[in-house]
Amino acid sequence: MGFPCNQFGGQEPGSEQKIKSFCEINYEVSFPLFAKVDVNGPDAHPLFKHLKKEKRGILFTKRIKWNFTKFLVDRNGRVIKRFSPATKPETISKYISNLLSVGLE
Repeated sequence: MGFPCNQFGGQEPGSEQKIKSFCEINYEVSFPLFAKVDVNGPDAHPLFKHLKKEKRGILFTKRIKWNFTKFLVDRNGRVIKRFSPATKPETISKYISNLLSVGLE
């Protein structure tokens, strides 16, 4: 799931529909994109407040430093891992596979 955010250098100023189109055309995004949210600061969405509290970033900071920070959440809502913006989806797939295999036992 993706949550557009314009808090990182003003990279996502457009409407949610424009952002969705851009991501589909340029990055072949096929996962759901939700409403634009704030992820840091006093107006941060409650989901991101929870994610950051459960899995802190580099040097144990809560703040999300840049777009494309990723969180892996299990089927029970437990935050399993936080990934940097530079982490490729291929790297995350092994964590997802492990989580799915544990869940099938």
